Amino acid sequence: MSTRGLLRHLRKQTANLKYIAISFLCLIAVWELAVRLSGVNEALFPSPASAWNALLEICADGTLVNHIYTSMLRFFAGFIVATVLAVVTGVIFGWFDILFKLVNPVVQLLRPISPIAWMPFIVLMFGIGDMPAIVTIFIAAFFPVFLSTVSGVKNIPEIYLKVARNFAVGKVEIFWKIIFPASFPQITSGIHLALGSAWVFLVCGEMIGAQSGLGYLIIDARNFPIKS
Repeated sequence: MSTRGLLRHLRKQTANLKYIAISFLCLIAVWELAVRLSGVNEALFPSPASAWNALLEICADGTLVNHIYTSMLRFFAGFIVATVLAVVTGVIFGWFDILFKLVNPVVQLLRPISPIAWMPFIVLMFGIGDMPAIVTIFIAAFFPVFLSTVSGVKNIPEIYLKVARNFAVGKVEIFWKIIFPASFPQITSGIHLALGSAWVFLVCGEMIGAQSGLGYLIIDARNFPIKS
């Protein structure tokens, strides 16, 4: 990149940062105005200054770091297991059409159900602790990746498979060298969707079935607000 291009890029990034700063300043101003005009007890509707002081407090004593670490462990445990299982099963069911026709009605029945709706059953089965949040993340991440993988496998151009057969490529090599690479863009698209969904339901899962993590921290702060 030339010097002129680098300077142009830096000016563009500086302008973006300016708009980001203005946006957050407007948000804080509206927040402060709403606190002053509402007359609600600050324990229920804290001001930006109170929220900032509370953030500094939980950062200073390590509370926030510990809860973030716990949440990340749960998130990656559920998300990685869901992604690996969804990709493997998605490739299999996408390749063997008869299998997908058998399981598709069940998948379409279960997919629209929110993972939070399963929480009473999850807590009954796994109790209180890490597992409810991990299972909730698994459910939230599995279906987007699974369906994207199936779609990616089904949409592979037939010419790829014909060329592989003409060159006497084995079935195992077809999976690794043709099917998986050709469907990879749609797999990554499903993973991208699952990432956001799983993160949302991580916090929700920790609000119900956990004694630590970011979701638990939110509920704990609501139940025991800091008195001003």
